[in-house]
Order: sequence, then structure tokens, then C-alpha cells
Amino acid sequence: MKVLCLWHANDDEIAYIKDRLPSGTNVVAPRGKYFSRYECSYSDIADEAVDADAFIGFTVPDGILKIAEKLKLLCWLHTGCDDLDIALLKQKGVTVANNRGANAIAVAEHAIMFMFALAKKTVFKHQKFQEGRTLFPVWADEHRSALLEGQTVGIIGLGEIGRRVAKKAKGLDMHVIGVRKHKEKPVENVDELFGLQELHAALGKCDYVVLALPSTTETDQFFGKPELDAMKPSAFLINVARGVLTQEQPLHEALTSGRLRGFAADVWWRYRARTAFPSGYGPRFDFSKLANVIGSDDQAADADGVLERQLELGTNSLVEFAAGKSVTLAVDLDVGY
Repeated sequence: MKVLCLWHANDDEIAYIKDRLPSGTNVVAPRGKYFSRYECSYSDIADEAVDADAFIGFTVPDGILKIAEKLKLLCWLHTGCDDLDIALLKQKGVTVANNRGANAIAVAEHAIMFMFALAKKTVFKHQKFQEGRTLFPVWADEHRSALLEGQTVGIIGLGEIGRRVAKKAKGLDMHVIGVRKHKEKPVENVDELFGLQELHAALGKCDYVVLALPSTTETDQFFGKPELDAMKPSAFLINVARGVLTQEQPLHEALTSGRLRGFAADVWWRYRARTAFPSGYGPRFDFSKLANVIGSDDQAADADGVLERQLELGTNSLVEFAAGKSVTLAVDLDVGY
């Protein structure tokens, strides 16, 4: 079996993968200089991709799937699969294994950090401290903090990340509402469960809303003006899933009109060429200048141990495939996760 790493894997990473696979497995990776170690270009791997049985990596260069004549497994070292050419993978009969759960703890902690930072006006108060300004008058609305204890958090999507957010929220003595496709399945640490068709009723109960849904055709742009109108004006919205879950214009209007108290996100909008004009990555409105918005740029998973866990889970899928077993983390390509 031949395994191609779709990044500039170092000797230790290659040895880790090879040592867990059957003797004689050929594990290869692009060599030479690179601009970014965790990606590669078509020209870096074209010669090796033609006869590879399995790919493992963080990115798939455009065009590489078309020439991978023997490919049977793609170990995608992410959770979301919306960046993959699902139609082509289905056509070629490639099994896709993702890495769900690898970054769940880190992203859930990031969501909780956002909740605290919004509630406590952390960035605003730090800026005033840097300026040497005392906040006055005391108890003024513009600098008074919100609480988490005793408040209600609604978690939209109860996968690996959503369930961990629920557990941590219960540790803060919050009331937890969950919204999922199949509400008949109970979830630990969730006090109330709603179906997706009951989303608006759930939103009206929440002081904090955390988006933790996968990006699919069903969830693309699903959170717009009706959903924002269903929320309390005093509520906060947090997105640690995908930027495309929310509609940018109504969200900006809600934040600038006082309709929504605050917003935090680690993920932002991506407008692809041929589907949007102008194309590009990032918001079209200037969210970074709004006092009630805080953000990071896809940094939630950049935490201790996540990279090692990604490699471990990806290699587990290779081991199962090599042994002729069903791949535990295989993705249902018809639903996208």
C-alpha cells in the first residue's frame, strides 16, 4: 500500500505513520523548500499521487484527485468536509475519513472564552486600561458586565464540539438548551432539547447562542434576520463552526442597531469565485471596528496537543483501511459529515 502525505511531513511524522501500518507500506511526502509546511501544491505531489492508494492531509491541491487513479481513501485532517470536492470523491468511490473530535476540546474552550469575553467586555476594558482611563460613572450600561451563572445558553448542533460546550456550560451553572436534527435522542448536560424546526422558539429563551453545526447545503446561510429577530436584544451570538452559517448583512444590521448585544466568531465568510462577486475571504462589512464584536481568525484549534491528535486519528483510519476493516470516522458523503 502507498500512502501520500499532502503536507511537508517531517521524518518523525512519516515514521509515526509507517510504524503503525503493515510492513512494506510506502509512506511518502513532498520534499524540498516550502512556504507553508502543512500544505502543498499540485506540482509538489503529482508524480506520487498517480499510484497512491491513500491520501492523508490538511489540504487537497486543485486537480490532484483527477490524476489519483488508485485512490481509495482520503484521511482528511479536519472535521468539516465542505472544502472537498464531494461529487468527484463519490464518483471515484473514495472513502473519506475526517477527524471529528480531534479539536473538539480546544474549540469548545474557545467558545466558552468568547462567552466570557463578550459578557465581561474583556477587550473593551483592556483597551481602557491600556489608555490609563478609569471607567466612569460607576454601573454605566456601556461598561457593566453580564453574568453566565444562571443564564441560558442555546447550543445549535450537538456533535463533538456542541456536547463539550454543554458540559462546560453546566459547570458554570448555566441552563443548557440544545437544538439538533433528532431531538428524540437525549444528550448529557442538556436540560432541554429542541428540533431544528423549533429553532425560533429555542432562540427566544437564550441569553447566549453558540453555533456548532456542520456546513452543509441545509445549513448554508440558515441563520438570518428571522433567527436574529427571534433572539433577545440582550443576547450574545457565538460562531465557532463555519462563517457561511450566518447571513452577513442582517447580522451587521442587528449589531449596529442595538437589536443584538454582541457577537463573537472564530470563523468568517468566504465568497468563492463564480458564486459571488466580488470573491474573497473575510467579511464585507467592517465587523472588526464594532465595539460589540470580538473575533479570531480560525485560531480555535491552534492549541496544545491538537496537531498530534489529528495525526493520531488520521493514522487510525489508515490502519483500519489497511486491515480491511470499516473506517470508524468515515464520512457520509451524501450528507457531508
